[in-house]
Amino acid sequence: MTLYAALGAVEQGLVYGIMVIGVYLTFRILDFPDLTVDGSLPLGASISAVAITSGMNPFLSLLLALLGGFIAGAITAILNTKFKILHLLASILTMIALYSINIRIMSGPNVALLGVDTVFDSVINIGVPAQYAGILVFGAFALSVVAFIVWFLSTEIGQAVLATGDNPQMITSLGVNTHHIIILGVGMSNALVALSGALVAQNQGAADVGMGIGTIVAGLASVIIGETVFGDKSITRAFIAALLGSVLYRLAIALALGMEFGSFRFNPSDLNLITAVLVICALIAPNIKKRVVER
Repeated sequence: MTLYAALGAVEQGLVYGIMVIGVYLTFRILDFPDLTVDGSLPLGASISAVAITSGMNPFLSLLLALLGGFIAGAITAILNTKFKILHLLASILTMIALYSINIRIMSGPNVALLGVDTVFDSVINIGVPAQYAGILVFGAFALSVVAFIVWFLSTEIGQAVLATGDNPQMITSLGVNTHHIIILGVGMSNALVALSGALVAQNQGAADVGMGIGTIVAGLASVIIGETVFGDKSITRAFIAALLGSVLYRLAIALALGMEFGSFRFNPSDLNLITAVLVICALIAPNIKKRVVER
């Protein structure tokens, strides 16, 4: 694997790490299986791309993407809590609807960001080399998101979010409306996913309606890898592990795509196969380690 490929993998790991943190918030903290992310990631990308091409400041477009993602997640949570639709089905319904909504927002399947300023231009303009601008911007956003989430979960509302996922009966007996907490948590999760999509679109120079396919698989793979390698004994460690798991996941894919076994080599079409193998290895690694220690 070349240095250029490694830097690219770290870049992707950091920006998609924001998405992974959102996935961790629903799957691990709230115990809410949410497939909305496959639609909310391109939602954030489409909102940001259209806003920038309309003349809006690229940083302000990120706020719009956050808002759009929060609304998408809140709709999923409302369908589940208020209308008693199974969480998986509710998220699938929202994800399907977002496909059409994203096309409507972009007035087509994609939007190119050619000749417009992005958040990376402001970093390059102060003298940062272009090849390192992505890592700097993505790293700053990812670490800021981790710090914010860790702080939020230490607040009174954050503690209610933790308790809702851990013991909803107990927190309900204390007078907390778990429906409102779930709506808030799922909304925040998809807001982070949309932010990730907006940054990806600005980095790639385009937003596409199909860019969210496989997002949930990559997110879960990163979460599992991070937990296996770095552990999750505290909230801070768990979210840092999720972020680093995203980086490891992207590095592993880049390494696998660059490997050759005689005349055989992996193609980009083998990405799902590589992901499945990585997740399986991450899941069985703790059991193998336990057996070795016992022997």
